[in-house]
Amino acid sequence: MAVILVVIIAVLVAADQLVKHWAVTSLEPVGSMDFIRIGDTKLVDLTYLENRGAIFGSMAGQRWFLVGFTTLVIILASVGMIMALKRSKFLSFSIMLFVAGGIGNIIDRIRYGYVVDMFEFKFVHFAIFNVADICVTFAFIFIIIYMLFIDPKKEKAKKKSAAEESPNDE
Repeated sequence: MAVILVVIIAVLVAADQLVKHWAVTSLEPVGSMDFIRIGDTKLVDLTYLENRGAIFGSMAGQRWFLVGFTTLVIILASVGMIMALKRSKFLSFSIMLFVAGGIGNIIDRIRYGYVVDMFEFKFVHFAIFNVADICVTFAFIFIIIYMLFIDPKKEKAKKKSAAEESPNDE
């Protein structure tokens, strides 16, 4: 299973980097273009953006701190992903998405000095983001789902099983 997770990480990072390469070579010169629209309503545009900070542009200008911190988080998350395999494949998959997103964005920080973003939701005026950001966002959603709904059931079942196995002292 660990090998499969590593392969998926490689595929997601490659997809992220291919989309970003396209954005740098084809989207940057035009700035923005329609992507998804229904009739006259724009839903998603492709808009070239260089994010020199972290989430929502915070910590701008802290490139090497962000590279170091992200590297540390990726290493710890990778260890956690492998350790979580015994507990839950869903949790390992969720952490894998986080690792893939972190690697995709750290490559940009090292290569360009900024992260390339391109997806812009026009209907909610939200941040402009990229494939790696999508991975990280879904990772957090899945980890929250795991912590709120899956893990408590596993713990309850584990306690019930332990109680059934131990002799009753009464």
